[in-house]
Formats: sequence, C-alpha cells, structure tokens
Amino acid sequence: MKEKYFLRLEELYPELVDFRRDLHMYPELSHTEEDTPKKIADFLSSIGLEVRTGVGGRGVVGTLKGNNPGKTVALRADFDALPIQDEKDVDYKSLIPGVMHACGHDLHTAALLGVAKILSENRDSINGNIVFIHQFAEEVIPGGAKAMIEDGCLQDVDVVYGAHVSSTDSLGKIGIKEGYAMANGDIFEIELAGKGGHAATPHLTIDPLIAGSQLLLNLQQIVSRQVNPIDSAVVTVASFHGGEGYNVIPDKAKITGTVRTFKESVREHIEQAIGKIAESTCSGLGASIDYKYTRGYPAVVNHPEETGRVEKVAISLFGKEIVKRNPAQMGMEDFAYYLKERPGSFFWVGGALEDQTKIYPHHHPKFDVDERAIIYIGKLFIGLVLDFLSHNENRIAMDKEAIQ
Repeated sequence: MKEKYFLRLEELYPELVDFRRDLHMYPELSHTEEDTPKKIADFLSSIGLEVRTGVGGRGVVGTLKGNNPGKTVALRADFDALPIQDEKDVDYKSLIPGVMHACGHDLHTAALLGVAKILSENRDSINGNIVFIHQFAEEVIPGGAKAMIEDGCLQDVDVVYGAHVSSTDSLGKIGIKEGYAMANGDIFEIELAGKGGHAATPHLTIDPLIAGSQLLLNLQQIVSRQVNPIDSAVVTVASFHGGEGYNVIPDKAKITGTVRTFKESVREHIEQAIGKIAESTCSGLGASIDYKYTRGYPAVVNHPEETGRVEKVAISLFGKEIVKRNPAQMGMEDFAYYLKERPGSFFWVGGALEDQTKIYPHHHPKFDVDERAIIYIGKLFIGLVLDFLSHNENRIAMDKEAIQ
C-alpha cells in the first residue's frame, strides 16, 4: 500500500514544487500572513477536507476522517517568512522587498499539502483521522503554536509530528533526537540611565556606556561560573546601543540579548542572575536600570516512543545509513508547545543543494534547499501516519479478540 502512496507523491512532485515556489516568490512575515493561509485553505478544501481558518489568529487546520474510527495523528508545517532580502539568482526569487523564505517553511507547507492530498485520495483505507496543522508565525515570539493549541488544533489528537528541512545536511538525511532536542529561547532587555554631558568633562557625567560595557563583561560569568558544566546554557549580548555624537556622553544606553537553556531550573537561575548582576554593576557606577526578561518558546522535548517510531519508519523507507542521531541544538522552535500537550517528535530532513558553492545556512540571504526534500518529508509523514494508525488498529483488534 505504501508504494502506491509514494508513487503518487512522485506524480504530485511538480505540482508541489510549483506551490512551494509561489510561496517563495510571495512570502509573508509572521503575524501578517493573509494570502498564504488563504492559498493553503483553498488547497485543503479542494481535496475534500474539513477546513478551519483563522485558528489562533491566522492558522489553518484541515481534518481528514478515515473510513473507520480510530486514533488521530496530527502533522504540522509552518508557513511564515523572515525580514531578509532575497539575494539568490533563481527564477523563483522573492518578489517582496526585504522579505524571503530563508528557513524552508514554504517547502514544509508544500510537503504537507502533498501528504494531505494523497491520504485524502485513500481515505477509504484509513482507520482513524489525520489533522493537518498549518501554522503561522513560528519565527517571532510568542509564535503561532500556543495560540492554535488554545484554539483547539490538538483536540482529540493522540500524537503529533513535525519536520524541518536542513540546508546543510545531505539530501534525505533524517536527523532524530530523543529527549531535549532544542532549547528554551528567551530575550532580555536592559535599559541603562545615567547622566549625559560633554565628552571632554566625563567627571561631570554618569556614563551609561561605561556601565553597559562593564555589565556586558560581567554577564559572561553567569554560564562559566554559575551554571553546572554538565548543563548547557548560553547568554549572548546581541546588541548594545547608546549615543550618536562623537563628543557627547549620552543619558541612556540599551543592551539586548538572548538566553538559551534546557532545564527550567537553569532558566530560572539565569533570569534572576542577569537582573542581580545588572543592578549591582550599574548602581555601583551610579547608573540605574530597567530590566525586562521575556520568556520565549520552551525546550523541544521529543518523546522516546515516537522518536523511536520516526527512526524505525525512516530506516524501513530509506535504509539505516540515512538516519543520524543529532546532538541537542541551542536554537528554538515553538513546536515545543505541541509536545507539551501530546506525545510526538520533531525531526530534521536534509535538503542540501548538489552545488556545494550554493549551500548557505538558514536565515541567510542566499538560503535555498533541494526541493526533492519534499519527497523525503512526504514519505516519512505518510509512513508515520500509516504505522501509527495500523499499530493502534492491531491493538484494537487484539483487545476485541481478548474480550470475545
């Protein structure tokens, strides 16, 4: 049966590439998506799915009910773009100035639509239900996942899977990670207030740039001296702004950065430590601070059983050599919210271009991927759905037999 589905996926591939390239040419930023969800909803409606729009704000959810009752599997793809100018030399280059799909969300969407179409064509042989979650705003905190969950996208769902293409892994390489897979991602902002004045008379001022510079250095001691070396953590100052003139000491300066952790206890400690260090450092130099800490996405924690299923299905489809065990990453992903509500797994699928000179990392102005990754994501999604539903179908049959 799988072979029939996979042959159909190959047939649909040109159509899915066209859909991906249309999204690539007309990308939309997080929380501003209008045309993209409409295109997705129209596609899902055209193949006979029950479709909800405006889920959590701008999300789209399609539901496929199989021929017989059973368990429910959810598959998720994101569809927002990034505020980056597309610098690729390709026919499908972004036509929206300063906006591009630089992370593969357009490809995720196309792959999931292909899966939806194939499974909808075979609903008579499906025992159970499949929910297709098309999520907005993955790239910007607070993200779309939490809002979509609160709006019921996981209602009656038993298990959830998500895939992310990797521009630097060879085509079709499947990356899995049980347990902590991606980090908590938080933001801190520290506004420093001093007393400005003439650069020639610094003794008459309270220089927020000096206080900020000392603070920047002191923050580097949190991970090295306050966090157990066994635990992973990152504290990065990413911006430091203050002043404009060469001969003027400003009144104010601002430092912003990010914190990445896995354990909640480490997360909480660092949040408090930044505030304490900022207060003591700056007050000692006569400056005052306004400290703001914003918690972003929680850590992605993949469930052992479902990650094992991803590995088993991937090996059965593509061979053992194509599956690799990834280390935990300090990047963040709001797929974490789904995993806090339901068992599931988030995995990676290689999509590196054949031309090595054109391989760029995610969020790069020349980012692109091999579109054949659509096939690999599609096959693995289909394989996971069939494996999960058939496994539970056999369990139900065994239970009935035991009752009889």
